[in-house]
Amino acid sequence: MSADAWITLVAMIVTVGVLLLDRYPPVFVLGGAVGALMFADVIDTDIALSGLSSPAPATIAALYVLAGAVTATGTFANVVDRLLERKNPVVALAAATASISSVVPNTPLVAMFAPRVVRWSQRHGANASRFLLPLSFASILGGVVTLIGTSTNLVVSDLLEQSGAEPLHVLEITAVGLPVAVIGIALLATVGQRLLPERVAAVDSIDRRGREFQVAARVVSGGPLVGRTIADSGLRNLDGVFLALVERGGSAGGISGSATDDDAAGDSPTALAASPHTVLLAGDVCCFVGEVGRVVDLHAFDGLEPLEEQHVASAQGAGTMMFEAVIAPASELVGATLKSVAFRGRYGGAVMAIHRADGDLGGQLGRRVLKAGDVLLVLADESFARRWRNHADFSLVAAVDESPPERRSHSLLVVAATIGLIVVATAGVLSLFEAAVAAAIVVVAGRAISVSEAWRAINLNVTLTMAVAISLGGAVSSSGLAAEVASLVANADSLGLGDVGLVVVTMLATLVLTELLTNTAAAALMVPVALSVAADVGGDPRMLAIAVLIGASCSFLSPVGYQTNLMVYGLGGYRFTDFTRVGLPLTLSTLVTSAIILPIAYT
Repeated sequence: MSADAWITLVAMIVTVGVLLLDRYPPVFVLGGAVGALMFADVIDTDIALSGLSSPAPATIAALYVLAGAVTATGTFANVVDRLLERKNPVVALAAATASISSVVPNTPLVAMFAPRVVRWSQRHGANASRFLLPLSFASILGGVVTLIGTSTNLVVSDLLEQSGAEPLHVLEITAVGLPVAVIGIALLATVGQRLLPERVAAVDSIDRRGREFQVAARVVSGGPLVGRTIADSGLRNLDGVFLALVERGGSAGGISGSATDDDAAGDSPTALAASPHTVLLAGDVCCFVGEVGRVVDLHAFDGLEPLEEQHVASAQGAGTMMFEAVIAPASELVGATLKSVAFRGRYGGAVMAIHRADGDLGGQLGRRVLKAGDVLLVLADESFARRWRNHADFSLVAAVDESPPERRSHSLLVVAATIGLIVVATAGVLSLFEAAVAAAIVVVAGRAISVSEAWRAINLNVTLTMAVAISLGGAVSSSGLAAEVASLVANADSLGLGDVGLVVVTMLATLVLTELLTNTAAAALMVPVALSVAADVGGDPRMLAIAVLIGASCSFLSPVGYQTNLMVYGLGGYRFTDFTRVGLPLTLSTLVTSAIILPIAYT
C-alpha cells in the first residue's frame, strides 16, 4: 500500500475506536478524521470540503423542514389512534409508518409517532412495548423504499456521483426496497410479535405499572406526615405508585443538579426499609416507583415536596408542562449525574423522575449515573422541546400531554408539497435537491410552518454528519485505501458466488459497521470500497452501492445502531436483547431478499 493509504487506514482505525467509545458526537469524530488527513496532505481542501459543497446535506435539511411542517400541522396527528384501533394494529401501524417514512425522514416521524403510541396505550390499558419496537423497525424499512427516506441514502447517492456515475434516482431503490419492507412488516406482525417478551396487559389500574419512573420527595418539616408511620400516612396505598425505600440523614442530593445542589453537604444517607411501622421524620426522603402520571400526582400529596420543589415551585403555573427526554448515545449527560452537570441551570428544566429500561436505578436522582437511553421526566416551560428537540444530547423530546397543533388547515398543503416533490424529482423536471428546496419553500411560504420553526426543524447534527461523512468517503477513495481493501473483498468472487456473493459480502460488512458505528459512517467507509470491488471484478457499481445503502440503513440488532431504535428503547422499557431477538429475522430476510433481487435487477 502507498503511504497515503497507510495513513488513511490508521486514521480509520482511530476513528472507529473513538466512535465505539460513544463519548463524542459522530460529526466531531468524522470531522476530526477529515481534518487530520487534510493536514497530513493525504487529501486536498477540495476533497475535505466536498461534503459541504455537496447538495446532499442541503437536501436532507430541506426534507427536515418538510417533516417539521408535518409535525406543526398535525398532518398525521390522528393517524396513530386510528391505526391502533384496527383489528391488527401492529400491521396497520407498521404499514402506515413504512409508507410515510419512505417520503419523510424517519427520525422526526418516530419522534412524532412514539409519544402518541405511549399516550394511546395508557388510555386503552395496552402495553406500549407491543407497538414501539415495530414502529421503529417499520420506519427503518420504509426508509429504503425511496431515495429520500433516510439521510444515508443521500450519502450513498452522492458518493456514487463523485465516482463519475449517475446519482441514484428517487425510485431506483424501490425495486429492492419495497420487497424488503413488505417482507419485513410481515415478519414483524407474525414472528416478531411472538419473539417480543410477553408483557402483562393492563386489566387492573392498581396492578398495572407500565413504564416505571423513580422519584424522590422530602417529608416537610411541621407537615402532617411527621411522626406518623408509613401505614398511617397512607403512603402504602397509593394508586399506581409505591414507596420503595426511605433515606434518612445526609444531604438531599437534589434532583436536577442545579447550582444550589452543589452547596449541599453531609454524610451519605441511611436507607431504611419502607415497612408499615417505619416512623417518618422531618427531612426524610421517600423514594417512590410508579407510572409517569402517578409520579407527577405526588406533587399534590400533603406533607411531601419533591426534592426539586424549592427550585421550581414558582414556575409551576401557566406555561409549564412535563416532557419526556431520551438521552442520546453521544450526549454529554452519559456517564454524568444530574448534579454534576447542573441540569436545571444548563437545560432550563427540573428532572422529576428517571426511567431506565433495565430498571437498574438506585439512590437519589441527583447522584445517579446516567446512561444512553435513560428517559428523563422533565418539568419545564413550553420552550423546552423547541430548544432541545434536535440537540445531540437527546434522541427524543416530547411533551407528556401534548396540545393539538393549531394549523391543521394547512395539512393539505403539506401533503401536496410532498407528493409534488416526488413527482417532479422522479420525472426529472427538477433534481432531487431542487425539488426538496422547492417543497420546503412552499410549506414556509404557505405558513404551514414559520421561518423560525423551519430553522429549528433542521437537525444540524445529522446534516453536518452527512457532510463530513461524504468528505471522509472521498478520502478513503482518493488515498487508495478503498482499492486495497477491495482487492481483499473481491476474493469472494473467486469462490464462484458471483454477484450474489458480492452482494452478501458487501452487505454483511456494512451491517457490522453499522451496528458498531453509525449508519452514515458505515456508508461513508463502505461505498468507496464497494465501488472499487465492482471495478476489480466487473460487477455493477450501482448494485453494490445499493447493497451498502440497505446494509447501512437496516439496523435491527441493537438499540444503539440507529437513532429511532434508541428513541423507543427507553420509552418501551425494552432490554438490549429484545432488539437482537426480533431484529435477527429481519436482518436475515433483508440480506436474503437483497441478494436475490439486486443481481437480477442489475444483470
